[in-house]
Amino acid sequence: MADTVDEYLAQFDGEVRARLETMRDVVRAAAPEAVESMAYGMPAYKLDKKPLVYFAGFDKHVGFYATPNGHEAFAEDFARYKQGKGSVQFPHSEPLPTDLVRRVVEFRIGSVRG
Repeated sequence: MADTVDEYLAQFDGEVRARLETMRDVVRAAAPEAVESMAYGMPAYKLDKKPLVYFAGFDKHVGFYATPNGHEAFAEDFARYKQGKGSVQFPHSEPLPTDLVRRVVEFRIGSVRG
C-alpha cells in the first residue's frame, strides 16, 4: 500500500494517472492550505485537521469523496453520475468535471471553516 500520494499515483499509468494528477492539481489549487496525506488507501486532504476531500483511481472511474456534506450540497450536479454512500464516480469515458470538483472543494473549505 502506498504511503504517499506520489507513491499512490505511481501505481497508475496513462489516462487514469493523468486524471488522478488533474484531480490532485484541482484540489491543491482550490485548497492550497490543505494538508495532503494518505487515508483509507487513497489521497486525502485535511484542512485545520478536519477531512476536506478524498479521491481514488479505479479501472473505469475516479472516485471522489466529499463527506460529510459535499454530496448533499451538490446532489443536483452529481445526479448524472453513479454514486455510493458518500462517493461519486467520474467515469473515464467522460471529461473530468474539474470545475465541479473545484466548487465542491471550495464548499467543503467553507464547511470546515464555518
